[in-house]
Amino acid sequence: MSLIYTDRLALPLLAAGQAQKELVHNEALLALDMVCQPVVQSADLAAPPASPTPGQCWIVADGGSGAWAGRDGALAGWSDAGWRFISPAAGWRAWVSDRACMMRFDGAAWIDEGARSDGYVIAGDQIIGARQPAIADPAGGTMVDTEARATLLALLATLRMHGLIAS
Repeated sequence: MSLIYTDRLALPLLAAGQAQKELVHNEALLALDMVCQPVVQSADLAAPPASPTPGQCWIVADGGSGAWAGRDGALAGWSDAGWRFISPAAGWRAWVSDRACMMRFDGAAWIDEGARSDGYVIAGDQIIGARQPAIADPAGGTMVDTEARATLLALLATLRMHGLIAS
């Protein structure tokens, strides 16, 4: 008897008259445990870690080797029964602990999401970082240029409004 799988997550379904249904059910639960609210240790390892703990997961980096050979981009989860692998679908997201950010699978590869704990990054360039200290409004000087002063005040007001500098 061949197994039938769900359409989205490819979880094994039980069949009428199937022997050892608990095995199929347990496989589905283990797969759900990996993909629901996934947290991975890293997305930068191509070889399995030496001493994984049951329940820990990784995103297999390109060039997977050892038990991870041929599993590039897959979620690799360690269990009491060994490694389990799940191929992601486009749109899946996972929290990557060692990067302190989310990654998203775009259908071909895992990419870092822009929002990170240290700022906002686009195409590898940090666009927004941590809030900076306050900048004083322009005052004094020997010659007042009202247009320059108005421009500086507008820039400072915008930076404060967006929370990029303190008020």
